[in-house]
Amino acid sequence: MLAEQFEISSKTASGISTSCGQALLPLEYDASRKGYYYPDGTFSLPMIYLSPAELSSLLVARKLLQDIGHGYIGGELSSIADKITNVLNRHLACGKVDENISFRLIEYSPPPEQTFRVALEGCLNRRRLNFSYYSPARDETSRRKIDPYHLFNYMGTWHLIGHCHLRGTIRDFALGRISDARVLDETFDRPSDFDVNHYFQSSFGIFKGKPRREVKLRFSPLKSRWIRDQVWHRDQEAKSLEDGSLELTFPVADFSEIKMEILKHGADVEVIRPKSLRKLIKAEAKSIAEIY
Repeated sequence: MLAEQFEISSKTASGISTSCGQALLPLEYDASRKGYYYPDGTFSLPMIYLSPAELSSLLVARKLLQDIGHGYIGGELSSIADKITNVLNRHLACGKVDENISFRLIEYSPPPEQTFRVALEGCLNRRRLNFSYYSPARDETSRRKIDPYHLFNYMGTWHLIGHCHLRGTIRDFALGRISDARVLDETFDRPSDFDVNHYFQSSFGIFKGKPRREVKLRFSPLKSRWIRDQVWHRDQEAKSLEDGSLELTFPVADFSEIKMEILKHGADVEVIRPKSLRKLIKAEAKSIAEIY
C-alpha cells in the first residue's frame, strides 16, 4: 500500500516499515483497508530522533535531575523528568530506566521547595532576593539582600552565588540555611567580569574569596593505588615517587574543606606544605587522640 500510494518501490516501502518497527511506532495492519494505522489516537511522531549516544546522555541527565531534586524541584521539573523517561523507555530495550542507573548522595542538605523556587526565579529573571541566613560559624541568623548570580549543586547540596549587600562582596549561600526567602521587585545587572567557570576553577572546593595557597600532599603507596586517577583540582600536579607514594599539588583558598578531606585519609596522607596546614592537621590529630 505504501509503494502504491507514494509511488515508490516495494524495497523502499519495506525499509520504511522496518524503520517504523525499530522506532517502536504503534502501527497495526487493517486487512479490510489493506494498510497500516495508529490504534492510539493520541500518538504523535517524535519531534527529533536521537542517536544511541544522545539517548545515553539523556538518560544520565534525567536520572541526575530526579536524584538531586530530592522532591523539592517542583511539579514542572518533575513533569519534564517524566517526559524524558517516556522517551527513554520507548527507545531503549534494557527495561525501565530506574533499573539500570542511579546516583547515591550522602551528607547533603536539601532546602525547602519554596527556597529553591525563589533562588531559581531570582537567577533567571535577574531579581534581587531577601532572606534570613543562618551562619554555623557565628551561630547567628542575619537578614540578607542578594543579587543572585548562579545556582549550583555541590555534592548533593544546592548553593547560591551572589553579591551580598550586607557584606559588600560575592558570597556563597547554602540553600538549606536560607529561610523566609522572597523575590524583590528590584532588578540588577550581573557584572560583566563575573565568570562562573573562573569562579569554580580558582581553588579547591567551594570556599572562595581568599588568596590562593599551594598545598602539597603525599599519599602512602597503598592509598596511592586508590587515588592515582582522581582529579582533586583541574590545575593539580601529580608526581609518583619510587616507593609508590604519590604527591599531589594544587591551590586552595581556604583550609576548611581540604582539612576535612585530609582527615578522611588518616595516616595514609601527610601534608608536605604549607607549614600552617601541617600545624592545623597536627593539632586536630592531637585532639582526636585525646578523645580516645
